[in-house]
Amino acid sequence: MARQMVMVGFLQAQNCTNIPASWRHPQSRTDFTAPEYYQEIARVLEAGKFHLAFFDDRLAMPDRYGNDHAHTVEYGIRCVKMDPIPVMMAMAAVTDRLGLGATGSTTYFEPFDIARTFATIDLMTHGRAAWNVVTSVNDGEALNMGRAEHLAHDLRYDRADEFMEIVLGHWDAWDDDALIVDKESGRFADPKKVRRLDYQGKYYRSRGPFTVPRSRQGHPVIIQAGQSGRGKRFAGRWAEVVFSGGHGPRAREIYASLREEVEKCGRDPDRVSICNAITIVAGESNDAAEDKMAEIEKLPLEIDQLSLLAEGVNFDFAGKGLDEPLTDAELASFTGMLTIRDSVVRASGKKNPTTRDFITLNNRGKVSDAVVGGPKEVADTLEEMFVGRVCDGFVVAATHIPGAYADFVRYVVPELQRRKLYHRDYAGSTLRDNLGLPRPTVGDWR
Repeated sequence: MARQMVMVGFLQAQNCTNIPASWRHPQSRTDFTAPEYYQEIARVLEAGKFHLAFFDDRLAMPDRYGNDHAHTVEYGIRCVKMDPIPVMMAMAAVTDRLGLGATGSTTYFEPFDIARTFATIDLMTHGRAAWNVVTSVNDGEALNMGRAEHLAHDLRYDRADEFMEIVLGHWDAWDDDALIVDKESGRFADPKKVRRLDYQGKYYRSRGPFTVPRSRQGHPVIIQAGQSGRGKRFAGRWAEVVFSGGHGPRAREIYASLREEVEKCGRDPDRVSICNAITIVAGESNDAAEDKMAEIEKLPLEIDQLSLLAEGVNFDFAGKGLDEPLTDAELASFTGMLTIRDSVVRASGKKNPTTRDFITLNNRGKVSDAVVGGPKEVADTLEEMFVGRVCDGFVVAATHIPGAYADFVRYVVPELQRRKLYHRDYAGSTLRDNLGLPRPTVGDWR
């Protein structure tokens, strides 16, 4: 079968999409605390044969800028953040094939808890679950979870490697045929086919035995989005779907480097889907899409950008003048998403960029690099990226809910299907079936 695109919907259980200004859009639904809001998204994505609806998450509202939450609440900058898992289950109730993924932090949760939660989701969705592995971002999350400060970047990933060994070890605790459930003999399960993990590492320990049998797809699909050097090595070892932020001339280089990391870990890169984050503004014609984009561009505020930049790199920009260069020490103090810092330094050509450089050269908080057009224009861009081996698919971000997804499904999906770049129906019942991933056997991750 010819290679086809993987499509992921990028969601948040909050008052806006990943674009904080989205709630201001005239056509945005405002019932973001109700299950019906997310169920409509689920129906739209499943009608468009999306492989996966994925929930990004943070464990704090953005309050790093000025070390205060007042601006976040006043301007609706991702200030509502609900637990994505119950929200995701509301979506599961109205869908049959759409994959469902949520974020769980290796820094602030325990391995056994994550393993049990996502294994249970996998059973309750008949094999449609995915776990997005994150190490979290900033001090706000640390303080909410009872820690004094966020851990250093590489240390978070060192701990996360052990976390993964425990989670996957627990998911392998039950053989596929361990359950007997024979009322006549009185035997419920074969004890020889259920094992204790007895894991002891540098950072974690976990005994077992695990309490959830294996699911229809073996275990949940693993998602990861680390873009730093250490993050890429982590993705190469563990991820089955990787979210990449690669755009422009470097996108192909990033794609190749991620595949190389997978291969270095002795894994088949063709069994890992690398999907680029992308914002699409689609219309029935190019002119109609341009009109939509003009309206969207009026929505963001400067405070949106400052707030999300401070959150993303874990640094308070409020203490710096917009045109004052950041010092070496200040840049070195960034402990969040280091790719933001590195990309701005590279793009600015300055060793010490200013806050204004960060606002101008990074797209957090605004609609940037959006693909705008009618069915042909959007499909042309996606086809060029896909065929040119820039990515294996796309993580589609919405400018507003539900219209942005509905427009993509209505206008772009049929054109991609006509070009035989995107499937017309789901390949099977589990997420692994639909991603073309084999069902893992016990112990094959080791």
